[in-house]
Amino acid sequence: MIDWQTSTGAVDYEAAVQTMEARVQSIRDGKAPELVWFLEHPPLYTAGTSARAEDLLDAKRFPVYATGRGGEYTYHGPGQRIAYVMLDLKNYGQDVRGFVCNLENWVIATLKEFDVTGERRPGRVGVWVERGGGREDKIAAIGVRVRKWVTFHGISLNVSPDLSHYSGIVPCGISQHGVTSLADLGIDAGMKEVDRVLKSQFSKIFNAA
Repeated sequence: MIDWQTSTGAVDYEAAVQTMEARVQSIRDGKAPELVWFLEHPPLYTAGTSARAEDLLDAKRFPVYATGRGGEYTYHGPGQRIAYVMLDLKNYGQDVRGFVCNLENWVIATLKEFDVTGERRPGRVGVWVERGGGREDKIAAIGVRVRKWVTFHGISLNVSPDLSHYSGIVPCGISQHGVTSLADLGIDAGMKEVDRVLKSQFSKIFNAA
C-alpha cells in the first residue's frame, strides 16, 4: 500500500528534503511504505543538477536552494501543488525513464479531467499547454532523484500561483516559452479538487492501490 499525506500551510524546503531523505531510507530498509506527499512551499527557487548560473536572473528575490534532483532552475510557491513521490522502483520495473514518463502521464491525465490538454515536448521534461499562434506554456515541472531504486522529489503543478514570481529565473533553462496555470487558463479549481483528481489518476497510471 502507498501512504498519502497532505500538509497544510507552507512547508520549509530544507525541512521537506530532510523528511524525504528519512522516508527514502525507511522505504529502502523495509520499515515504511511508499509515500506520495502533497504540499506547498513558500516562494523560493531551486537549482537542479543541470542548473546554469546565468539562468538565475534575480538571486535576491527569493531564497535559492541547491537540490539533488535532476533539471535546472524552477520556482515553488503558494498555489502550486507539489507532489513528492517516494516509490521503490523495484516494484515498477526498475525503469527510471519509464517512471518519469509515468509522472508526465499522471499530470496529463489529471489536466484532462479539467478539460486541459497537456502535452510532452521532445527534449523538454515536463508538461506543456498549446496556447495558439505557436505559443506554448509550461504548466507542470518534473524533477526526480533516485537512490538505490527509491525515488524522491517529483512534480509541481501550477494551480493558481503568482506567475510573475517566475521572472527571477529562466524556468528549466527555456527562455523561448512561458509558464501557465489552471487559473491562468480560466479553470477555477481548488487545491482539494486537484488533489482528489491527482490521487484518482495516480492509481490508474501506476496500477497502485
